[in-house]
Amino acid sequence: MSRIGKKPVAMPSGVSANVEGQTLTVKGPKGTLSMPLLEELVRYSIDEGAISLTPVAASQRARAAWGMQRTQVQNLVTGVTEGFTKVLEITGVGYRAQAQGKNLKLQLGYSHDVNYAVPEGVDVKTPDTTTIEISGIDRQKVGQVAAEIRRWRKPEPYKGKGIKYRGEYIFRKEGKKK
Repeated sequence: MSRIGKKPVAMPSGVSANVEGQTLTVKGPKGTLSMPLLEELVRYSIDEGAISLTPVAASQRARAAWGMQRTQVQNLVTGVTEGFTKVLEITGVGYRAQAQGKNLKLQLGYSHDVNYAVPEGVDVKTPDTTTIEISGIDRQKVGQVAAEIRRWRKPEPYKGKGIKYRGEYIFRKEGKKK
């Protein structure tokens, strides 16, 4: 049994959920999100104040989908109420970032500046030149944007230069010995 799947997803006040065909739609103060349903594996029931999920069969595939679908429903509810944020930190001499409308200008030691076009539904702010805050209501989009920005210059293990997530530990290596 899935310990995660057993718990119903609580809906705070101001949040409403609706099942239309093969889609679950959640509306809240920050916006509307929807996801496709796996009705052949998981049964969804919307009560007042909670969404409950149960597996249709006792198969391995249904039990695996049960916990994952519950987590995705929880992400929808959290996204429309609070939103999600990822913070990236830039380390390195001359490395900096600057948000310009829907573009992010990165100087990462290349011979050219990197211009990253921020997709719709995601906000990027730069409180200072070495910090990038990525926020939005869709957890998958926020994580994908953070991963794409980080991919331009991953942190290296010798000096720790590059773009890292806030709180990420960079395993440091010792350099050459004489």
